Amino acid sequence: MVKILGEDYSRNDLAMRLGHLSQLAGIRMMELRDGSEAGVRIAEVRTGSGLRFQVSLDRGMDVSVAEYKGIPLAWRSPAGDVNPRFYDPRGLGWLRSFPGGLMTGCGLSQAGAPSVDEGEELGLHGRLSHLPAFDVRSTEGWNGDHCTFRLEGFVREYSVFGVNLLLHRTIETSLGSSQITFRDVVKNEGTGRSPIMMLYHINLGWPLLDKGGRILLSAKSVAPRDAEAQKGLEQAKEIPKPIPGFKEQVFQYDLNEDREGLSAVLLENSRLDLGFGLRFRKKELPKFNEWKMTAEGMYVLGLEPANCHTKGRAAERAAGTLQFLEPGEEREFVVQTAILEGEDERTSFIKKNELK
Repeated sequence: MVKILGEDYSRNDLAMRLGHLSQLAGIRMMELRDGSEAGVRIAEVRTGSGLRFQVSLDRGMDVSVAEYKGIPLAWRSPAGDVNPRFYDPRGLGWLRSFPGGLMTGCGLSQAGAPSVDEGEELGLHGRLSHLPAFDVRSTEGWNGDHCTFRLEGFVREYSVFGVNLLLHRTIETSLGSSQITFRDVVKNEGTGRSPIMMLYHINLGWPLLDKGGRILLSAKSVAPRDAEAQKGLEQAKEIPKPIPGFKEQVFQYDLNEDREGLSAVLLENSRLDLGFGLRFRKKELPKFNEWKMTAEGMYVLGLEPANCHTKGRAAERAAGTLQFLEPGEEREFVVQTAILEGEDERTSFIKKNELK
């Protein structure tokens, strides 16, 4: 059975009430046509629960616009869904075409700060979010009274004499659901060992992000990235109103995991009676960063599971923590998000994951 507007419906119940499933939910392909966004392919997904999100197919299959029952979930920058042809890979050029959005992928062979690694100049956060997907396909499939929506495609990062990494991304949700599952498989299709760096840049904004909100998680430890973050360490999990001149603070957590190997984080907004839950497998994504940027005009909270720190590939190599894929080797990453409406859903998530 599928729960829609608080009522349970079978597949047959819905068939009697709908002209077509797209009246309620589904995946629709479209293309942006104006300004620097022109030419970017978009897949819009509606689940029927009130969850609607857009996948930028030409930007590594990132999730840009996202809302729940008309409430925006993600922070958006003025850049919008910039066409990859405007991408500047040098230094901090990535920031010129960073749209924000619910999830921006950083990788595949570089994430974090710009650096020069073994003679190779690497820009901020790598190329993943500016690489077009290919062989994209969408499916909606019924299994009894359960309907799954699936969007999948491939993204390749390649350079002659360099890396040849292939990402197979699957984004899945279901009819009546307020959850999204990202399942990424990265394979080294080159002939030499390749660095693998993955960071999921999840960007939450107002009104989900608001004064009085709080972050709940279970961690072994937390460390400030720098002196600026040290100033706000005691208030790391508290959400203030927009602050003039606020400088970004980054906190690095070593999260606990449950018996399934999953770590969890929750942003709770009791005023809206909503929460944003995040779960991911710690084995593949052992690092977690909180990017707190609560300035006026740039009011955003970043939740960032990763397999690396944010100082860039050269620093990761120097520290001996850089991860690699051997030729033919592949690695899977799983990230799950959920909108939790009502105190009961949030309380259940908190108890299940032992958050505080």
